Amino acid sequence: MAILQPQIPLSLYPHHSPTAAPFLCTPFKTPRKPLNLTCSSKGQDDYLIDAPVSAGDGFSFSGGKYSDGPSPSDEWFKQGKIVKAHPVSGSGDKAKDPIFGLKMGAASQASNDLFRWFCVESGNADNPTVILIHGFPSQAYSYRKVLPTLSKNYHAIAFDWLGFGFSDKPQPRYGFDYTMDEFVASLESLINEIATEKVSLVVQGYFSPIAVKYASNLQGKLNDLILLNPPLTATHANLPSALSIFSTFLLGEIFCQDPLRASDKTLTSSGPYKMKEDDAMVYRRPYLTSGSAGFALNVISKAMKKDLKAYVEETRKTLLDENWKVKTTVCWGQRDRWLSYDGVEDFLKNSKHKLIELPMAGHHVQEDCGEELGGIISGILGRRSRI
Repeated sequence: MAILQPQIPLSLYPHHSPTAAPFLCTPFKTPRKPLNLTCSSKGQDDYLIDAPVSAGDGFSFSGGKYSDGPSPSDEWFKQGKIVKAHPVSGSGDKAKDPIFGLKMGAASQASNDLFRWFCVESGNADNPTVILIHGFPSQAYSYRKVLPTLSKNYHAIAFDWLGFGFSDKPQPRYGFDYTMDEFVASLESLINEIATEKVSLVVQGYFSPIAVKYASNLQGKLNDLILLNPPLTATHANLPSALSIFSTFLLGEIFCQDPLRASDKTLTSSGPYKMKEDDAMVYRRPYLTSGSAGFALNVISKAMKKDLKAYVEETRKTLLDENWKVKTTVCWGQRDRWLSYDGVEDFLKNSKHKLIELPMAGHHVQEDCGEELGGIISGILGRRSRI
């Protein structure tokens, strides 16, 4: 197992060379230890958290540079660690951009062996583990207000999916194609790497069917499954226009490279969430630093548009199946502008799963009422521990 803890302003990914800065590597010795391997180095081709314009790969708006001082993105990045999990497939060739065929920068290239995932860990590793999974499109940062509450009694880990935030963003056909089946397999690899014992999952939005599919294959691995505004009805199987636009020919490629449309507009159009500038600086950073985030968003949108209907149907069947034994709770932000509440209550009554309504929250529940959600999650998990 390899877990890397970045140090700002050093580069995110280690680059081995005789002149590179020294790094320390402490193996993950026991299943109940925190993620504690530290690696740092300086490399000219590395992905930089606050890159100068010259470090851009030709598809970034400004190279990712906001100012010469520290930014909220720096502070969030310092809290994270890099976990290596899930084997890289493909031929091993260097990725080229899908528009001009130019060689992509280091941030768009896959590792030689395992993908690198950005994870933020909080709480005592001896406590029960809760894994927080962000939705589409978002980042682990969306759980920043949930983590402090959960860390009091739980070992909480939030991560960025491949293609998002500070995790790897390999180009399609160069190691990862971003299909929903691949997301299921990669989720299994990551969870196996960070938690050898049973875990509870909290997953938001359009990635909920991925978690349900994973759980259906490995029910014995889970204590609880908590879904935040998941797609559950037939009308939920179509992406809203704010997301489907990213999959359209030509226009999608353009919009995916616009950090305001890819981050600000998608997050604020789904509910009452009002984004502060400090938060926007974190969400925009991947799109400002490299074109790889936009290219990944384009391909994920296409895959989601193609496969979402089948995955929603499978999710419904799984949750209605009498052999489904995982304790499941749905938390629903009732001001969701993307997913209608119609049919949700009836489905959960039929499936005998618990429903918790949050009247002031929208699609991204953790953004609208993070502290409240943290308390709700703690209460759900706490009832199990008292049984």
